Amino acid sequence: MTHEPGGQDQESAGVQLSRLLRRWWEEAGSPTGGTRPTQQALAARLGVDQTTLSRYLNPKHLSTAPLRVVEALHAQLRVPAAELEQARALCRTALQDSARQRTPGNAAREHAAPTGSASESGPVTASGIAPSRQGTADRHGTDRRDIPGWARARWLRSVLVAAAVVVAFTGGVVFHERLAARDSAATADGAAGAAPQSEPRSKWPVLRMGKDDKYTRGRALQNLLNAHGYKVPTDGFFGEDTRDAVLKFQEKEELQRDGKVGMRTWPALVEEGVGPGSNSFAVRAVQELLDNVGQGATPVSGTYTSVTVENVKHFQRSQGLHANGRVDEETLLALLLEQLPPASGPRYRNTMTPSPDPA
Repeated sequence: MTHEPGGQDQESAGVQLSRLLRRWWEEAGSPTGGTRPTQQALAARLGVDQTTLSRYLNPKHLSTAPLRVVEALHAQLRVPAAELEQARALCRTALQDSARQRTPGNAAREHAAPTGSASESGPVTASGIAPSRQGTADRHGTDRRDIPGWARARWLRSVLVAAAVVVAFTGGVVFHERLAARDSAATADGAAGAAPQSEPRSKWPVLRMGKDDKYTRGRALQNLLNAHGYKVPTDGFFGEDTRDAVLKFQEKEELQRDGKVGMRTWPALVEEGVGPGSNSFAVRAVQELLDNVGQGATPVSGTYTSVTVENVKHFQRSQGLHANGRVDEETLLALLLEQLPPASGPRYRNTMTPSPDPA
């Protein structure tokens, strides 16, 4: 496989890994590689669905294959042993890059101003003295070491007072912003103006009727609705049938009947939690969400197996949640927020027809 000079260096580790895995699969059909298995057959051997495997082999969609899948592909396709370490290294780097991108506050830290660049009393120079003070010292031919101890103490007290004022002002701004955010969230997906009983740790994604594909979140919603007895297609399209089911569910649960799914309706859908013995539709919703968070493939079977329990626990630990293996309100929120961006053309679109557009 040829590359332009320096071309591969400019690609992310995730893209390089996808290219490498795809080459393994393509070359498995060469005269020296034997018969190349279909992606469907290969996915069955790896214990993942075909859509997930196709994303791992697609450099245009950054869905990084977990290490166990990389190693299983290497064994199934009988790739030379020398290439396994390269794939392992790319996999670890890609997963680390993904984890860094998901860590809250990265963007803020990268754009933070250098310490000491400015203050309320004006910029500070390399010598540690504000320009006005430094100019005074220069005019008298002295520096800070020549300033008497009582003068330095008075200067230090002034600096500390100014710093305290800045901290108090900043704290007040942050508190005001959080209070305003909480008040505005109280009116979303609930009674207008009613304050929530407890402030959520993050904002729930809101789904509403539309022509666009909602992908994994949409299918999870539809599976949860089916678990409550509302028969809707699990195609990811929020059409009239899905909206009508949402309205009926909201009426039954005494929620605001607006047809939108947000901070009131999502928790009600998993009020008792999802775990071993739960309805197969609810289990399938959890497994699809888990399968799309980038921690490794989760078999989507509708049965809450021991593998599902361990995958839920692993995800809960990664999010700082209580690792009990059941999906409650907090775990559902984290799963919804961690969903990877969808591929440009999901394979299930080839077999499923979207709901009719509203008139």
